[in-house]
Amino acid sequence: MSPPTPCYKVTPLCPVEATIYGYTPSLGWNAFFAVFFGVSALIHLGLGIRYKTWTYMIGVGLGCLAECGGYYGRLMINNNPWDNTGFQVQVVLLIFAPSFLAAGIYLTLKHIVIHIGEPWSRLRPIFYTYIFIACDLTSLVGQSAGGALAAMGSDKATIDLGTNLMLAGIIWQVIVLVVFGYLVAEYAFRTYRRKAILSPEAMDIISDGRFRLFASGVFIAYFTIFIRCVYRIPELSDGWGSEMMRREPEFIGLEGIMIMFAVLAQTIFHPGHYFPAMVPGKLAAKGHSRKLESQGSDIEMINKF
Repeated sequence: MSPPTPCYKVTPLCPVEATIYGYTPSLGWNAFFAVFFGVSALIHLGLGIRYKTWTYMIGVGLGCLAECGGYYGRLMINNNPWDNTGFQVQVVLLIFAPSFLAAGIYLTLKHIVIHIGEPWSRLRPIFYTYIFIACDLTSLVGQSAGGALAAMGSDKATIDLGTNLMLAGIIWQVIVLVVFGYLVAEYAFRTYRRKAILSPEAMDIISDGRFRLFASGVFIAYFTIFIRCVYRIPELSDGWGSEMMRREPEFIGLEGIMIMFAVLAQTIFHPGHYFPAMVPGKLAAKGHSRKLESQGSDIEMINKF
């Protein structure tokens, strides 16, 4: 996305106020976010290897890497508000990074249903993964393509097309999150009504304090990602250079901090320790048998897409 006149650095003829954001991004906040998400990516790599939660590691790890790269792009803009490369990097990466984090959330419902009770679930466990990961990938593709077009477009038509694709991708992501939240709430309600017929294994999981902390972590991640996506809709709807887009405190609070809390929840309450049912073979070693069909590899499923 090019400025109306050839500007390559801040000068009296090219002031900061004339940039799309109208401000110099905060050095402190953006450096903090870049380091935080970079370290989080390394932590998830280590946890994934330790607990063999490969799919969860890929989803959350890639999300953290994209966030880190996005805030590095904002640091480039801090150094030079007219840096077009930095602008492009942060637009593209920050717009789709939460889709990877959301994928980590979607993976959990399948395993919860498998180990607590399948008969009263609206869908078969494997379908939760198929459907929501497919929807998440659709959202990710739309946001990525739109971000690239909007950031690199040289004419208004291309920029508008990219913006509309980004907006459609985020709206679709919000819809998917709402549907997912409904299905989780419905399953929780149905499980509560059937407490008397739950298996001893299911009761062990539900009564385990670690599982309750894990569920709380999933809720925090879900809620903060949802808030971030809702914030992005009016921000993009008002167009590039809008008043809302030119207020950095809102961006820091509703984008950076929200996603930071999501990653914190997914890191602190990692399923490897707090929900061992997601660890391949963990419950099988304790004598908990499950159908092979329900235990289908998430890695293989993702490869099919």
